[in-house]
Amino acid sequence: MVLLSTAFASVFAAVGAHAADLVISAPNWPSGQATANILKIGIEKTLGLAVDVKPMGTMNAFVGLEKGTVDVQPEIWRPNFDDLVRKYVDEKGAVTLAGKSVAAWQGLCATPSAAKTIKSIGDLGDPEKTKVLDTDGDGKGEMWIGAPTWLSTGIEQVRAKSYGYGENMTLVETEEDVAMAAVDAAVATDQPMVFYCYAPHHVFQLHELTRLEEPAHDAAKWKLAPASDPLWIEKSSATTAWDAAHFQIGYSSALTAKRPEVANFLEHADFTADEVTQMSYALGVERQEPLEFARKWVEQNEARVEGWAKP
Repeated sequence: MVLLSTAFASVFAAVGAHAADLVISAPNWPSGQATANILKIGIEKTLGLAVDVKPMGTMNAFVGLEKGTVDVQPEIWRPNFDDLVRKYVDEKGAVTLAGKSVAAWQGLCATPSAAKTIKSIGDLGDPEKTKVLDTDGDGKGEMWIGAPTWLSTGIEQVRAKSYGYGENMTLVETEEDVAMAAVDAAVATDQPMVFYCYAPHHVFQLHELTRLEEPAHDAAKWKLAPASDPLWIEKSSATTAWDAAHFQIGYSSALTAKRPEVANFLEHADFTADEVTQMSYALGVERQEPLEFARKWVEQNEARVEGWAKP
């Protein structure tokens, strides 16, 4: 009986020792993973709280932010997640977006070899031009449009359908590290490749890429159905470029009352586009572990991180 009691005590002690005060979701792209861990180390160091980082898609993170199972989402991209922002921020008030943001953009890019033939998004509708992108011999060019869980990937499907090039192109969905390895190989072997791209991102430090030309963004020509609709891609249309983008930290609105010191920290946390690119490079190219990278980053920016915790 003593042994049994001791065993139970050990189990409960272990559970208690690992109980987290906060949960930060980590998206499946390098800068988001780096930011999630920087926030973890920074909060633990300055506020003395235990923080868990859990891999999670943004849509699931928003649900968790409302339910209280998630406290922070490090990168909420807009306009990508505007539908979720309207629902959880504007309508329900369950999520708060931090005031500071990082400017960004997204679109389609071509490697130097591809850019000789394909210069605009209109060129993707010409099978004679896109056949240079055919890598499997089926007569159709291939193009990476994002990871399977990214909302932007669905929007790229909408754009391909709306512009018309989806009919003669194979749209590839796979994880970003696989796609970036393909970009590296294509550039190294002078093979044409067109793919979804966004910045800040380390790929522009590695290669000379050309962004495909397309009509300037026109909000009237972007009609996106809610992503919660199973047929949202079929019901949506977008025939111009993406709108100017940015991303910012999102956190559970409950933190304002429950953990005001954390809300204050998140409102003060700021990153530059160059820093985000370096995060992407460190994790995506140098293969640094997110947690170890974050520890070094916080150590190198100690005074700045401590400033985030000040009222």
